[in-house]
Amino acid sequence: MATSKKSLQTLAQDRESLALVTARHPALEVFSMFIANRAALVAMVVLMAIILAAIIGPMVYKTDPFEMVWAPFTPPGTEGFILGTDYLGRDLLAGLLHGGRVSITIGLVAALMSVFIGISFGAFAGYYRGYVEEVLMRITEFFQVLPTLLFSMVIVALFGASLQMITIAIGLVSWTAVARITRGEFLRIRELEYVTASRSAGATDLKLIFQVILPNALPPIIVQAALMVGSAILFEAGLAFLGLSDPNVVSWGQIIGSNRLYILDASYTVTVPGLAIFITVLAISLIGDGLNDALNPKLRSR
Repeated sequence: MATSKKSLQTLAQDRESLALVTARHPALEVFSMFIANRAALVAMVVLMAIILAAIIGPMVYKTDPFEMVWAPFTPPGTEGFILGTDYLGRDLLAGLLHGGRVSITIGLVAALMSVFIGISFGAFAGYYRGYVEEVLMRITEFFQVLPTLLFSMVIVALFGASLQMITIAIGLVSWTAVARITRGEFLRIRELEYVTASRSAGATDLKLIFQVILPNALPPIIVQAALMVGSAILFEAGLAFLGLSDPNVVSWGQIIGSNRLYILDASYTVTVPGLAIFITVLAISLIGDGLNDALNPKLRSR
């Protein structure tokens, strides 16, 4: 009985020590809250597996995704082809592995581009207010009311369906949400006491924006950026489905787009890359939800 009480006391002390450590180290507290979210943790493991498969897979499975290796529409598991072949007899597994690199890269780069533009507009609009805010937010509203898919289609149609132009088009139509979130955070934080103290100490506007306010405004921006990676992957798939993709580059969207005419005859040619997109975007969304819970103090008690 005494041993049991001692064990309980030791456990309580360990919990108090952990609480003290996390209180002193906010990053550790965020990490502990994130890993406590089982859905987000599983999603992180799945996403890491997908990224590793996209990076290492083509090195191990060296089949050229553009090479016609067997008869068209070979069902999965037939003649040694795990995922079968498409309408030209190309190996779907090779296309899936190579396409993962392209689709994930487009998602990351387009999201980074959107975050950069959105932070630039939102930070200056929220900090300076007045005429600067009016001009920047009117530009933001102009891009916000444009049909995003139609606008990106126009950009790709005018400047070519290259991988770089597709990424730029997605980034140009996706930044408005980040701009509004950043502006809202800047409007809230710029009036706080530590910002006033830094301003009184002689800090320049640029220092206040990028070294004082922006680091404290990052949590909701990080969550939005994570969600935008998945949105960019879906965006690329939508453009590819409409035939606006680089024919010289394999991506998950390009595989769906090139096989869309045969969806009734060989549905697996569209289902396989579609599942890859679905699982990846779902994992990113769950990670974003986990980050939201971990970074938002109001949601940590859920």
